[in-house]
Amino acid sequence: MSPTIPSTMDRPHFIGIGGAGMSGIAKILAQRGAKVAGSDAKDSETAEALRALGVAVRIGHDARHLASDATCVVVSSAIRAENPELVAAAERGLPVVHRSDALAALMDGKRPIAVAGTHGKTTTTSMLAVSLTALGLDPSYAIGGDLDAPGSNAHHGGGEIFVAEADESDRSFHKYAPEVAIILNVELDHHANYASMDEIYDSFETFVGRVRPGGTLIVSADQAGARELTSRVRDIGELNIVTVGESEGADLRITKINQRGLTSEVTVVLEGRMLTFAVSVPGRHYAHNAVAALAAGIALGTPARNLASALAKYTGVRRRLQLKGEAAGVQVIDSYAHHPTEMTADLEAIRGAAGAARVLVVFQPHLFSRTRELGVEMGQALALADASVVLDIYPAREDPIPGITSTLIIDAATTAGADVTAEHDKDAIPDVIAGMAKPGDLVLTMGAGDVTDLGPLILSRLESQN
Repeated sequence: MSPTIPSTMDRPHFIGIGGAGMSGIAKILAQRGAKVAGSDAKDSETAEALRALGVAVRIGHDARHLASDATCVVVSSAIRAENPELVAAAERGLPVVHRSDALAALMDGKRPIAVAGTHGKTTTTSMLAVSLTALGLDPSYAIGGDLDAPGSNAHHGGGEIFVAEADESDRSFHKYAPEVAIILNVELDHHANYASMDEIYDSFETFVGRVRPGGTLIVSADQAGARELTSRVRDIGELNIVTVGESEGADLRITKINQRGLTSEVTVVLEGRMLTFAVSVPGRHYAHNAVAALAAGIALGTPARNLASALAKYTGVRRRLQLKGEAAGVQVIDSYAHHPTEMTADLEAIRGAAGAARVLVVFQPHLFSRTRELGVEMGQALALADASVVLDIYPAREDPIPGITSTLIIDAATTAGADVTAEHDKDAIPDVIAGMAKPGDLVLTMGAGDVTDLGPLILSRLESQN
């Protein structure tokens, strides 16, 4: 048993073990020698990947799934108090460990890089994990998405670096004490937990205050919320602040981004010298993510040119503009974008890179609270597509809010001049798209819910009618 596993976590039970964040922590604990078990609402490729590591994964939530020798129960903020396994744990007096506390414990003894921001966390964390691995540093990492296969979202490495996403949605990133923190952007989101931008700023300030003395904050010099945050944390003692971006005064300044099909090339000025490197994914926002990753690696002492070359090894993460395939002359790409800023960035990237005749979007809104606050902006973002089909809201952890439906988005999109229709039956989407798409078009499935499942079905339907 690794000495880095607290005794209460040597036989943990995860409720919702198939989730992106939970499965990564479960994987690292299993790789460190813990006897890991857990449950999830449905079976998945991620569950199978965990089973291959010896993790006992059961389907459905039942008090009987909680093993008699479990030493703790690990939960995320999405797990409700009435979950039968959580109730059983309380009756037995078992410690209940939040996901963020478990991740923080895994970082003990390492040199952590924590990646925060409203958008881009998964991509930037993945870029760091891939590039540092390519340099032979064998980092540990926990990512909110899979790199290239189910279960590839986490790794227990033998090196001293630990790269992790720092989730602001429930303030859980306050638990971490990174040596290097990245803040990509600061915007209002997660409306069930934050009522205003002031609350968002306060939360990010608390996160910055957790950076280890003498540590480094990498922060965007371009995004308005990040600039405001920087002005608020300038006086924190023993904190090195490095700003990155295209702004004139950025410490690590981007001078050029050349988009070349589905890749790009970025040039930065580093200590008075030009450094150019490739980014194997399209879009300005991904180029910015790569430069933030570069700055973080430099802060930990990695040679800049070596790291820049290694960043070219990154070829994407599942659900982040992931090409699912092509059928009947139609490409299908999957996007995790669910906030208007993300939607706009991905649509602009596809517009600039793919050369498609038309871009058709299947959009599934995520969360009632987000739709209530940002539904108009979501609809406006869809105006960048040639045509869109909007599904019902994916509720995730939320209960419905009276009067809040996808109609809010559709009305805003129509007002913005978009060609948009509603579809309440997700199963009908393959036929709907097959009736719309023509050779040369690109179909983008977009959203943080189960809209991702539609890509293969759309391709199969297109193939069958060809």
